[in-house]
Amino acid sequence: MKHKVIETNIGIMIVFVIVAISFGTLVELVPLIMGKQVSEPVAGLKPLPALELEGRDIYIREGCVGCHSQMVRPLRAETERYGHYSVAGESVYNHPFLWGSKRTGPDLARVGQRYSDDWHRAHLYNPRDVVPESNMPAYPWLFDDEINGETTGRKMAALRKVGVPYTDEDIAGAAEAVDGRKEIDALVAYLQQLGTLLQTRR
Repeated sequence: MKHKVIETNIGIMIVFVIVAISFGTLVELVPLIMGKQVSEPVAGLKPLPALELEGRDIYIREGCVGCHSQMVRPLRAETERYGHYSVAGESVYNHPFLWGSKRTGPDLARVGQRYSDDWHRAHLYNPRDVVPESNMPAYPWLFDDEINGETTGRKMAALRKVGVPYTDEDIAGAAEAVDGRKEIDALVAYLQQLGTLLQTRR
């Protein structure tokens, strides 16, 4: 009888749903917020250098995260294919996170150093030259467009405000570090460092 009262009264039902969702959220999130494993970087983690930081922004701009996740789940099928499962400490300097969830293409969390720079360049210029069945678009403009280093230091300064430990020297030398470099150089440099800290521990 009590169930009938609850189920037929929309106001009471909404209150119970909100209470249930709130409780579930607290149970899931509080341990993560209080635990150090989500806020402490893994051993050896450093902020991205200027060129890789620009490459990450190009990765975001071109929508790569729409087809490639960067999160290996702790399942045998995933770790056998991609490598060590992803851990929170790898991503503490990432703003925004690029974990993604859609895999039109393979996960890239451990792609660093798996292929040569030349392979990545050929793949990005025309993916079907190296993977004939690929449906990934080509990105030939990355080979022509130069990086505008005027904003690189400002990006680093902004990231420092949210906890990324860039030094004054990093910020001051950012423009020089990317001067004259093409966007393809930055994107390949970003891809080549992905997941390498834990890749060696497999």
